Order: sequence, then C-alpha cells, then structure tokens
Amino acid sequence: MGMFDAFDISASGMTAQRYRMDIIAENVANANTTRTENGGPYRRKVVTFQSKGSGVEPFSSVFSNSTNHLSSAIGDGVRITSVQEDYKTSMNKVYDPSHPDADEAGYVTYPNVNTITEMTNLIDATRGYEANATAFAASKSMALKGLQINK
Repeated sequence: MGMFDAFDISASGMTAQRYRMDIIAENVANANTTRTENGGPYRRKVVTFQSKGSGVEPFSSVFSNSTNHLSSAIGDGVRITSVQEDYKTSMNKVYDPSHPDADEAGYVTYPNVNTITEMTNLIDATRGYEANATAFAASKSMALKGLQINK
C-alpha cells in the first residue's frame, strides 16, 4: 500500500458519504411533494455503495484471506453504484378532499419519505464522513512525521 492510497481511500469514502447526504437532503425537501414532473408523488431515493477494485468477494473469503495475508485485507475505497427509487416502502395516503391532488375518494398520496428515517440516515452518513475525515487526517499526520525523520 502506497502512501497516497490511504488518502484516496478516505477521500472516496468522504465523497460517497457527502453524495449520500445530498440525496437524503433531497428526500427531506420533497417529503410533501405530491406531484412531480412525471405526474405522481415524489418517491424516496436510496444510494448504494460498492467497494472499488477488481470484483466482489464474499465476506468469508475476505476474512479467511486476511488472517493469512495482511495485504489481501487492504481495500481500494468505495464508489457509488446507483441511486434508486424506493419501491419497497409504501406511499402514505392521507384523507384531504380539499387538496388539488386528492383522488375521487378524497385521499392524497404523499411520498414514502419518513423524516425520522431520513434523519437517522443523515446521522449515519455524517458519522461515516467524520470517520473518513479522521482517517485522512491521521494519514496526513503520519506522512508529515515520515518527512520529518532525520537520518
């Protein structure tokens, strides 16, 4: 592992978590959007990450290799693989016959955004960002200490 690999890994983690925070902010901002450009209510978005590298290995093989060879446990960072709309969580129906988007029965379909879930995810993303920033700072400190070694 080179000196700058640690910087790249931490930076990729910070970039991914910042993007996740942007998507969470978009979800919260559209929590009451009943009509989008497509005509229906806003649908919550979810970000998916994947490790960078040659391929995806099951955890069991990574664990067994890491106990034998330390270098095989070193990763390459993380990347965003997709941003998908959440079709697993159901939309919220609220009775409000005076709303312009109410159906013939008087119900309005609101987005499947739960503010509590989004805030919990935001805290998780913030902590992930902070952990990567701390790792970046530690790598920077080690690199600076290495440059100060006198022979």
